Amino acid sequence: MKILMVLTSHDELGDTGNKTGFWLEEFAAPYYVLKDAGAQVVLASPKGGQPPLDPKSDEPDAQTEATKRFKSDELAQKQLASTLPLADVSASFFDAVFYPGGHGPLWDLTHDSHSIALIEAFVLADKPVGAVCHAPAVLLNARGTDGEALVKGRQVTGFTNSEEEAVGLTDVVPFLLEDSLKEKGGNYSKGDDWASYVRVDGKLVTGQNPGSSEEAAKALLKLLQ
Repeated sequence: MKILMVLTSHDELGDTGNKTGFWLEEFAAPYYVLKDAGAQVVLASPKGGQPPLDPKSDEPDAQTEATKRFKSDELAQKQLASTLPLADVSASFFDAVFYPGGHGPLWDLTHDSHSIALIEAFVLADKPVGAVCHAPAVLLNARGTDGEALVKGRQVTGFTNSEEEAVGLTDVVPFLLEDSLKEKGGNYSKGDDWASYVRVDGKLVTGQNPGSSEEAAKALLKLLQ
């Protein structure tokens, strides 16, 4: 079982002067769910190398068992520091793909041609595609086998408008994920803010927020077993 995880390479939070990137829990929790199940996990990002970490996800109050485990895992840290360039990976070598969130993907992975082609290749091969929090944005410009928007008519979730408002970034982000998924025809639903909420539609898995990371990875795993 070989699973690809794709992280953002974008580190600027709009024009605020603040940094963004991937959210640590949304990488660490799925990483260990998959590794502990015996999967070989390969990491990639648009630019390759070390993906930028959202500094807010590294603050004390954002730490979880998975993030603490990652901080004492030198092998995992070394692997994260040397992600493969996205242009160099092919869906044919993997059984599934998973996208951790953080605000970064809104800016780069949403429009990245390599990422879009990769997702479409996984869908065409009927392999699981998972994304959590802001990462369902990577699905917005991908198309299904019918040529329609991939999320059209599908059960999906992702970071809510109210969660975006709670972190004070409604006017900073390039678009609101909840609205965009609906605009593309997604059958969007959500749970309580910050509570774990995951949707599975065929081989498509989406999670609402950081708290959904572990459950989303387990749902992806279930599709492989």
